[in-house]
Amino acid sequence: MAAQNNTPDRQAPSRVPDLGTLMVDTGHGNRTGEFRGLAGPYWSLRPVSGGSEWEAVPERVRPPTPAERLTAENARINARSRRGLEW
Repeated sequence: MAAQNNTPDRQAPSRVPDLGTLMVDTGHGNRTGEFRGLAGPYWSLRPVSGGSEWEAVPERVRPPTPAERLTAENARINARSRRGLEW
């Protein structure tokens, strides 16, 4: 049996995530974004603090670690606070 490469940035995703799911794109410097949909063979992700979407190769996208999730949630809250948005 051949050995498998189980590094986090090369694992194939099991399925397409739900809209708004937080994901980490290892192909773009571990950028964290919300899944926004499909763009051909790519996944469209959007920064949690706002900004332009980018396309990610699905095989290079993984769920965030607890620390990455916390950092992303803090960025989202700070961005909302700067814009004066209500909860």
